[in-house]
Amino acid sequence: MFRRGNAGARGGTAQDDQGAQSPGGPQATKTAETARTRPAAEAAKGRPTPKRSEAERGRRQGITGTPPGRGGSGRGGSGRGGSASGGAGRATSKEDRLRRNEAMRRGEEWALPARDRGPVKALVRDYVDSRRRISEYYMYVMLILVVLLFIRVPSVQRLAEPVVLLLIVFVIVDAWLLRMSLKRLIAQRLPGESTRGVTLYAVFRALQIRRFRVPPPRITPGTKV
Repeated sequence: MFRRGNAGARGGTAQDDQGAQSPGGPQATKTAETARTRPAAEAAKGRPTPKRSEAERGRRQGITGTPPGRGGSGRGGSGRGGSASGGAGRATSKEDRLRRNEAMRRGEEWALPARDRGPVKALVRDYVDSRRRISEYYMYVMLILVVLLFIRVPSVQRLAEPVVLLLIVFVIVDAWLLRMSLKRLIAQRLPGESTRGVTLYAVFRALQIRRFRVPPPRITPGTKV
């Protein structure tokens, strides 16, 4: 009984193997269909499908490879050319900065920042630079007061606090006087021009130390505007 079953199983397996190996079997048909569809897929992609080992090798090279111009032949050719062009670009930018700074010191309009351009701002700078103001020394006084406030002496701290308040009041009064004077001057010299932002511009310039003002003063103290 068992022998007959085993013989039948072996016979079925043999028939399956013969069917797979025969020219008309299902395995041969599947292989033929794959062979027919592969050229069509390769023609659609424009290149043959790479093997798995080739694809993995390409991915490793893409990650660890050196970009062109930095290694290999790029060091001898395009690497030196890139460094030379970079050095020329830095030299050109440095020359442009020096030329712009010199033009700004001369007061040329194209070299000035946007906030400093215009005839109104030029008139304000000349008016502030034409006289010595006490506000020029505001930063020096504030520096001394900050040092005094850190001294742990109660009498010194009691003296420094009122001085700070007086300086604040002085800046407010000086800003109001500057505003009134500049409004009259602009109305006379540049009628119809806007005076928006002129007061803050004049106050900030007056509070700066003269040698650190940007753009630098074009006139000396005592010159009539």
